[in-house]
Amino acid sequence: MRSEKVLVVDDDPDVLEMVKVRLELNDFQVITAQDGEEALKKIEGEEPDLVLLDIVLPRMDGFQVCRLLREDIVLSYIPVIMLTGKGNLSGMVAGIEAGADDYIVKPFDPAELIARTKMVLRRTYRGLDANPLTRLPGNVSITREIEKRLRRREDFSLLYLDLDNFKAFNDYYGYERGDEVIKATAATIIKVVKEWGSDDDFIGHIGGDDFVVMTTPEKEDSICRRIIEGFDRSITRLYDEEDGKRGYIMSKRKGGERFSIMTVSIGVVTNLPACAQITHSAEVAQIGAELKERAKALKGSTYVKQSP
Repeated sequence: MRSEKVLVVDDDPDVLEMVKVRLELNDFQVITAQDGEEALKKIEGEEPDLVLLDIVLPRMDGFQVCRLLREDIVLSYIPVIMLTGKGNLSGMVAGIEAGADDYIVKPFDPAELIARTKMVLRRTYRGLDANPLTRLPGNVSITREIEKRLRRREDFSLLYLDLDNFKAFNDYYGYERGDEVIKATAATIIKVVKEWGSDDDFIGHIGGDDFVVMTTPEKEDSICRRIIEGFDRSITRLYDEEDGKRGYIMSKRKGGERFSIMTVSIGVVTNLPACAQITHSAEVAQIGAELKERAKALKGSTYVKQSP
């Protein structure tokens, strides 16, 4: 089982070392940062499972770090425990308002530190249902997001993404190589949505090679096109060189069926009045599945939109 990774952020080297040792004794991986800007770089590059964040930091304080983290479409799920000085009630309140999940008062008992760290991680995993491979929100969160937007009567487009010939790739190269495809696909989707989407767009991982993106109707075409461009540009590199140049692999099962290089199919559901009067998340999923199958019937990477 993978040990959980904790980022400890404090400008006091003695505190950093003490916390690092205690966490490592309890089987956590530990990375450290000594100021706010370094912390944000470490969070983006390392994607820790939890951040222990001091309030008073050089260059950018803990409140700013926490607020910026909560505004990030992908990293906002990472739990934060703020470290605050004894009796600093305003700091505790401000930390919670900035988006912290909990706080610990300095000086703290090491046993309390470990207990709170484990508690916040358990609580986060229960609430997020994150996919263990991509760390993206899973089915519970996806359904909740759809229902929230339906309840608010917001206009939205939901992109259902599926990889074509992924199972054949998995059978041919093995599950570890298949996992690399899933992670690379997630990275492509995240990059595109960050660059071309809106701040409140949502990315989810249904499971396996199935993903969703929630965006606004005016963004759907540009996001679909750029996901397809990014996927097609990078996918061949995940095949052995000879297979990539040939453009296909042969099934190892009896009959030796030929499977082309993977492509991505996208079904786009929108709740605009001209397209459908959607009232429940199950309707969205049903329409999305039908559109995705229509896209899969076409040649190459493509997307199919809901007709008015």
